[in-house]
This record gives sequence, structure tokens and C-alpha cells, in this order.
Amino acid sequence: MSPESRKDARNIFRAALTCAVEEEIISRNPVAVIRLSTRIERTRKRRSWTVDEARQFLESARHDQDVLYTAYVLVLVLGLRKGELLGLAWELADLDNAELYIGEQVQRVSRQLVRRQTKTEASEAPLPLPDLCVAALKLRLQQQDADREQAGNAWIDTGLVFTTRHGTPIEPRNFSRSFDRRVAKAGVSKITVHGARKTCGSLLATLDVHPRVAMQILRHSKIAVTMEIYTEIPSAATRDALRKLGQWLGE
Repeated sequence: MSPESRKDARNIFRAALTCAVEEEIISRNPVAVIRLSTRIERTRKRRSWTVDEARQFLESARHDQDVLYTAYVLVLVLGLRKGELLGLAWELADLDNAELYIGEQVQRVSRQLVRRQTKTEASEAPLPLPDLCVAALKLRLQQQDADREQAGNAWIDTGLVFTTRHGTPIEPRNFSRSFDRRVAKAGVSKITVHGARKTCGSLLATLDVHPRVAMQILRHSKIAVTMEIYTEIPSAATRDALRKLGQWLGE
């Protein structure tokens, strides 16, 4: 194998491992110190949605009463990672005070789904919940109560926010597949769950979340970094549409 071929193989291998980290299949990229060529680096980049695309995606999920609507809200508005999202526990969600702790994550290890504690800044301090997130979580609570009643004795109480119809954890790959199907149905640009997280800051600005609160959610250490995101000014129609998403609970 020529040096050029070895380099190409190395670059492709590194790019594949990077995607695996983004999809939370592995925890870190063991060859991250190896620099990719400019051409390969460009192919790795994931674009994020505009605020209008995020609104269109959420409206599609809400209109179809998608059981994962709340999960999509938390990914887009709070920027949660897939493992963090699937590991959310009701005991760490305070809807009255609009706060949420990130305590665990769900991951597939070999042939098993495991719940592991998170050791991040998010697990040490609560995330403030914008109104849209509170409304979505209340909706999810109603959905889960209905699932529990229908499952009867077959229900397995895991305490997780997002579960199957029998209370068990959701397989991360199944969540990604559901996300991809919703993307196609909503007619928005195709991106990964990881890419969707990058829309978080723009959505917080559109929802009129106070910059100091957004700073906590985005886990920024300096308010100046947060304020750079708040320079984007979406249309009044987009703002109004997103506010309505948070008011649809009673409909």
C-alpha cells in the first residue's frame, strides 16, 4: 500500500470514528490527534437547521402527535445529547420550578442497554426549562400515564422520561431512526440528532429566553459568547409559531 493510500485509509477511519462519537456509539475517538486533510475535514462538518426549519420540524411532530415530540423539543431547545435525553429521569425533573437535572445517560454497550451516571457540569447544576420545554414534558407525562394504564401488569417502571410502551429504555439507534423518519416527513434538511443540537442557541433567542438563562442552558462561561448568538433576529411569525407550540398542551 502506498503512503497516499495509507493516509486515505487513516483519514476515512478517523472520520468514521468521529461519527461514532457524535452518535454516542463510543465515548471518544482514539485517533483524534491525527489531523485530517482539508477535503476530509469538510465532509465531516454537519450543518444545523435554521430556526424556521426547527419550527417546521417541531410543528410536524406535534401535528402528527409523534410520541417523541417532547424528546425533539429537548434536543432542539436544551441541546441535550442523545444519551442524556434517553437517560432523563422524572425524579430529576422539577416542572413546578422549571428545572431539570441531567443525572444519567443510556448507552448500548455490547449487547446491553446500560444506564450510566453523567459526570458533567450539567449533572451538577439544574438546567432552567423554557416554557416550551415545561409544556412538552407535561404532555409526555400524560402520554406515559396512558401507556402505563394500557400496559397494566406488563409495565416495567424504570423512572425514565422516555420509554417504550412497556416502560423500558429506548434503544438509541431506534431513536435515531425515528428522528430520521420525522426529518423526511417534515420536509426539512437532513441532519443527524447531533446536528440538531446546534440549533439550540438560536431557538433560545427566538423564544425570548433571557440571555443569562440561555447562558446556563448553553453552558457558556462568558455572557459575551451567548450574546453573539442573540444577534440573529427571526421573523415575528416564527416567534409566534414557536410560542404556540408551548400553548398546545390543552388542545
